[in-house]
Amino acid sequence: MKKFLTLTILFFLVLVCRAQNPNEVLSKDHTIDSNKVILHDETYKRINQVVVQLFSNYHYRKIDLNDSISAFIFDQYIKSLDNNKLYFLQSDIDGFEKYRNQFDDFLKEGNLAAPFEIFNAYKKRLNERIKYINSAFQTPFDFTADESFTLDREKSDWALSRSELDELWRQRLKNDALNLIISGKDWKGTADVLLKRYQNFQKIILQYEPEDVFALYINAYSQVYDPHTDYFSPAASDNFNIAMKLSLEGIGATLRQENDYTIVAGIVPGGPAHKSGLIKEEDKIVAVAQGEDGEMVDVIGWRLDDTIQLIRGKKGTVVRLQILKKEDGVNAIPKEIKIVRDEVKLEEQAAKDEILNLEQNGKNLKLGIIKLPSFYTDFEGQRLGKPDYRSTTRDVKAILKKFKEQQVDGIILDLRNNGGGSLQEAIQLTGLFIKDGPVVQVRNSNNIIEVDNDTDPSIVYDGPLAVLINRFSASASEILSAAIQDYERGILIGENTFGKGTVQNMIDLNRMIPAANKRLGQIKLTVAKFYRINGSSTQNLGVKPDISFPSPYEAKEFGESSQPSALPWDQIQAVQYSKFGKLSKFFPQLLEKHEQRTKRDLEYQHMLEDIAAFKENRAIKVFSLNEVIRKKERDEAEAKKKKREEARAKMFGIKIEDKKEVNPPRTMESDFGLKESGRILADLILARAG
Repeated sequence: MKKFLTLTILFFLVLVCRAQNPNEVLSKDHTIDSNKVILHDETYKRINQVVVQLFSNYHYRKIDLNDSISAFIFDQYIKSLDNNKLYFLQSDIDGFEKYRNQFDDFLKEGNLAAPFEIFNAYKKRLNERIKYINSAFQTPFDFTADESFTLDREKSDWALSRSELDELWRQRLKNDALNLIISGKDWKGTADVLLKRYQNFQKIILQYEPEDVFALYINAYSQVYDPHTDYFSPAASDNFNIAMKLSLEGIGATLRQENDYTIVAGIVPGGPAHKSGLIKEEDKIVAVAQGEDGEMVDVIGWRLDDTIQLIRGKKGTVVRLQILKKEDGVNAIPKEIKIVRDEVKLEEQAAKDEILNLEQNGKNLKLGIIKLPSFYTDFEGQRLGKPDYRSTTRDVKAILKKFKEQQVDGIILDLRNNGGGSLQEAIQLTGLFIKDGPVVQVRNSNNIIEVDNDTDPSIVYDGPLAVLINRFSASASEILSAAIQDYERGILIGENTFGKGTVQNMIDLNRMIPAANKRLGQIKLTVAKFYRINGSSTQNLGVKPDISFPSPYEAKEFGESSQPSALPWDQIQAVQYSKFGKLSKFFPQLLEKHEQRTKRDLEYQHMLEDIAAFKENRAIKVFSLNEVIRKKERDEAEAKKKKREEARAKMFGIKIEDKKEVNPPRTMESDFGLKESGRILADLILARAG
């Protein structure tokens, strides 16, 4: 494969710097016309037609636009505007139904009248909701009534009347207010916060431009093909291009959206968020403020892109966030944290090494740890012929040489949370551990299969090897892991991987429509699919470890298979390859030793409790609107949390201070997954020796 092909995990925008005042979206009250109708021009008609041609001709999945596909696009577009069914009425949807089987024709013709009509109707309904919200907070809610609220309405019916919708919103607003009341706010403070929340959200939507509406529509169409095919408006193109560079500015986190909340999907290694230790995966961001004393802007209910606009900022500036910690559950109290935006440098994302010393069965073993956050390379330095350009393979090769001098007994390659990167680096890195041979197969949209090989017969490291993976190991990580497993070169430990086995290319639309007098954006197009050397696809199913650790993340919620339009798993013919060894015969006894060890491991039991608590909180769909009941639920959750913290503090010898959380630093001593992987590798080393 060409070196410019880049693998990425399910795309989430990285919070990076942009030359824009983050508060700009909130400072134009006097220019907003709530009744303004957004119209499109001929430029978007041409972009529409070109995108349809590109998708139809070059996407890996061949799809004919027809009435069935039209219905899917129609539903996706409505969902992108009103996912929780809180703005449109059933009568609105009935009125739009005449378009259900026409979107295929509209796309072919470049006819954008219907999607713009639907968006303008959405704006109108939003304005009506704001009027209701303003009136609802004139009188305090009764928090003694025995009522409940369902947050997720995706599978609910549309409201039949305004009065029915008003009742849904009354419950929603009461739930929002109760969250603030039990955290200590009075009624006036609560009403002020919530009024600003929804008024600010309205201002954002009222400032949408034609390119924003067009992007919503075209991306409803792109989801027909697969989750990784997207249209990027000019502004979104800038976001993506910056995010793909190894030098980023921002807080260093990736986000996703779930119901009304912005949730931290991942932390970029070496970034400000990672260094601060103040924010973790699955924490919810509920408000954002600029500088040391800027006003907190509530972002619950906001679109993801609009929240990102607030979190962005220049290097060296401060952003303050109010977050709900994942471990605090449904009645979490917001906590304020402060992060200084900075540059995420290549050196901080590069491979790092550590030594883990273990005593196993009376033998002292020294294990080398290689932590690899991504598969990176300095393409520009390579192109210019710089002798010292950085790359994953070069850096790991140097670490392996260092480990050889230190006489390590085995090596663990830690690929947890590694979302991918350069395909070429994945192939070359695999080559450091195997003799020459195939590493991955790639089938393109014309069903042509190409086998990518390691052509170097030398092996840099031929000793005991373990690869540590988790649910967020994807793309290039899966290619390397699968090859190591197929060759039986090492043992895979951890969680099932993400399952992204596809290749995307970026296409600049200005090259396709050269006569355009303005920037048109880009499309990201899935053009090929990866297969293991044994013929199995890494797509959808991912890579299963030889010894599994419990995971808080279910495949149906986190992973490629959770996406309705994900390309399916399939299989092609295997290629010829020679296994490095016969490690699999040792796996049953390694698993038995692992299970015996974890049964009596207190740290492991705590981890199981944390996973169970996380899953329990996620499973809660209905919330009481009674203040006494909610406070009782909060107090019980706090008691459980305190008990776990006390046990954890005792384990790590930490003195508990009043009202201070127990979060031991993420070291090898507190990293159960890494330590247990070391134990398993040690068992393998001793089994092979014995």
